[in-house]
Amino acid sequence: MGAAQTESAGGDKKDAKPQGDASGNADKQPADKQAGKEMTAAAAAKRVKRSVFVERKKVGQDKDGNDVFEDVFKDVDVKADEVLSFKDYGTHVVVVTKDGKKFSDKAED
Repeated sequence: MGAAQTESAGGDKKDAKPQGDASGNADKQPADKQAGKEMTAAAAAKRVKRSVFVERKKVGQDKDGNDVFEDVFKDVDVKADEVLSFKDYGTHVVVVTKDGKKFSDKAED
């Protein structure tokens, strides 16, 4: 009989395996490694931007003499307290805010 085998009372041979901790989690990954990969709402909010109207700017006139305007927008950060839900797809993040808007950091093609 080798060191890795034990004999039970009935004469059966069993391989001795480490039992792990008392909770029986010998084969599972440590929880801190899994938690380190999870994204928080604050981290998701930092990755997306909200486009906000700033002003309507006059850019000239058309051939009939009417004024032509252009809307100017500015990208601002989404705040963590605005986040209702988010999903990390690995390649991009989608954030849904409490006001029902959906934002993504995926590059537009």
